[in-house]
Amino acid sequence: MVKIAFVGFRHPHINTLYNFAKENPRVEIVAAYEADEAARLAATEVLGVEFTHDSLDALLKEDIDVVAIGDYYGARGQEIIAALKAGKHVYSDKPLCTSLEELDEICRLQKETGKLVGCMLDMRYLSWVRPMKKFFDEGKLGDIHAISFGGQHPLMYGKRASWYFEDGCHGGTVNDIAIHGIDLVEYFTGKKIEKIDCVKSWNAFATEVPNFDDCAQVMATLTGGTGLMVDVSYAAPTSCGYVSPYYWRFTFWGTKGVLECNYNSEDVRLWLEGNEGEVLLEKDTDPITNCLDVFLNELEGKPVEIDCDWTLRVCREVLELQAAAKR
Repeated sequence: MVKIAFVGFRHPHINTLYNFAKENPRVEIVAAYEADEAARLAATEVLGVEFTHDSLDALLKEDIDVVAIGDYYGARGQEIIAALKAGKHVYSDKPLCTSLEELDEICRLQKETGKLVGCMLDMRYLSWVRPMKKFFDEGKLGDIHAISFGGQHPLMYGKRASWYFEDGCHGGTVNDIAIHGIDLVEYFTGKKIEKIDCVKSWNAFATEVPNFDDCAQVMATLTGGTGLMVDVSYAAPTSCGYVSPYYWRFTFWGTKGVLECNYNSEDVRLWLEGNEGEVLLEKDTDPITNCLDVFLNELEGKPVEIDCDWTLRVCREVLELQAAAKR
């Protein structure tokens, strides 16, 4: 039985992980800590969390295998560092941290301690991901020369947690959003970012907080010269929430055709050389796992498709993009 402690409930992603842990027979939730009173009350009411400690230091002295991190973004890096120094594995919501300096220290400690660091890249477990991976592995789209994706989120100013818009808490829209898309692109194609061509971020929609860059765009070159264009902005209408096809939308252009998919549809659409119109990728009916199960498998030494090394590398790529945007 893996003993897991939760640190921070400032982002709703951690609610999903907490529920995964409650339902998983391989896991026992043994401790929880949250410094913010409002977040404690919300987690108690919504999730039934029993808070056991008044400080992170006290919690880390307990007999714990894994520390799950869900604090505001700017706090996570130091919490992960503290957990690794205490000899604990770490599983965090994304992003892991908000600076390359913090990530350097996390990587150093991970190698020194041998403890694993995982991240909730849970879009890997959408229904269309596995059949798409198989399609790419079989070379049915040919050589991939151009890729674009968008992750348009609703800003929800006044509804979203206020820390998002406070200096030092968020860390940048590229680092916040793009990691899901970068992870999937590299997973599908086997290509990695080789060159950052252009990154920009700016304030457009959150006019009440001009310090918050709510829009971000990226141009990068992947292995073999493949071009990548990215838009990860808080530009979607708040009233539409997360239901539009632009919430997450991916397009891959290869020598044998075009593939497009989006978060809110199980259909993967294809326009292939030799066909006269659109066809749909065959769906996968096998059971879908979740991100916590994959991390538990890695702890048991089983081979997994997203491991500690992959996670830290992708986090570094996205932090480098964010640093370029700031420059």
